[in-house]
Order: sequence, then C-alpha cells, then structure tokens
Amino acid sequence: MTAPKSSGRDSATRRALIQATAQVMLEEGYAAASSRRVAAKAGVKPALVHYYFPSMDDLFLAVLREGAEMNLLRQREALADAQPLQALWQLNNAHGARLLMEFMALANHRKEIRSEIVAYAARFGDLEESAVTLAMRAHGVDMAEFPPVVMSMIVTSLARILVLERSLGITRGHAEATEFIERLLNRYELPSG
Repeated sequence: MTAPKSSGRDSATRRALIQATAQVMLEEGYAAASSRRVAAKAGVKPALVHYYFPSMDDLFLAVLREGAEMNLLRQREALADAQPLQALWQLNNAHGARLLMEFMALANHRKEIRSEIVAYAARFGDLEESAVTLAMRAHGVDMAEFPPVVMSMIVTSLARILVLERSLGITRGHAEATEFIERLLNRYELPSG
C-alpha cells in the first residue's frame, strides 16, 4: 500500500508528521516514536499517521530519506564553500548527526532502514572522499601512505563520536580533538583561487 496522493493541505500534514517523528527521535529516542506520540507532537489524530504512512517503518523511511536528501544538499553547499574541508567538518558535527545515530540504532532491528543508510552513506562518502582527494593532491600529500578514504573516515568518525558523546554529557578531550582537526583541515584546505 502506498501513501495517498497529497493536496497542499495534506502535504503540510505529511511534513508535520515527518518533522514530529524526527523531533521525538531526537528528544526521546527512536523507541519513543509511536504513532500516538508522533500524532500528539504533530497536533493531529493518531489515525492520520497511518493514513499517510501504512506502517511506522514507512514513516521512519520518510524521515530518513528527507533527512538524507537535506544532508546531501548541505554537503553540496559545503563543497562549494571557500573552505570546503572546514564546512564538511561542521556538517558532520551538526544536529543531523544525532538523528543519524538514532537511525543507526534503529537499523539494528530494521533491515530496510539499514539498506537505506548504507545507500545514503555511499553517496555521502563518495563526495566527501572526492573533496579530501582534491585537497590532498593540491598539497602534494602521499595518498598511498594517507589514503583519502581513510582520512575522510577518520574525520567523519571523530565528528560522529563527538556528537554522540556530547549527547551523553561527555566532553573529555573534545576541545583538543576539535582544535586538532580544525588545525589539520586549515593546513590542507583547498587553495582559494
């Protein structure tokens, strides 16, 4: 069963449900995102959740896809920035990373969510690796010794760990790690021109 075709008003309700689900996931975790909880957050009757999304997995996929597309758009903007490496670092440290962590936890229990994350991660990672490759090449870095894919993974993984730990209230070494990465990124930023 597919979601109904939407009119202007209906699409506003659908968007509200997607946004409410993301908020619940961020505030209380994915397990709290029930149709009743999402409906209450969106200010609609619970039956509307299933009118637009036959199952909670359909709703979770809509939230994931919308977030992924928004993040890919932000990534393209970051790549066009005067300092793309810094912009990518900021993007990986952003609010969306917390939501991705919730989806990664949900993916442990939902195969379709896992598949969607894998596809999104491949698209995001390929673009990020391209930017890192260009920067490393511009600075004459030995890419056999420092593979761009590994360097990209290190920076992205560190950003995600910082987001995860901050959400738990852990801050040990965060300022130092952030300063180190920013110094490294400034050193290898793409030359302007």
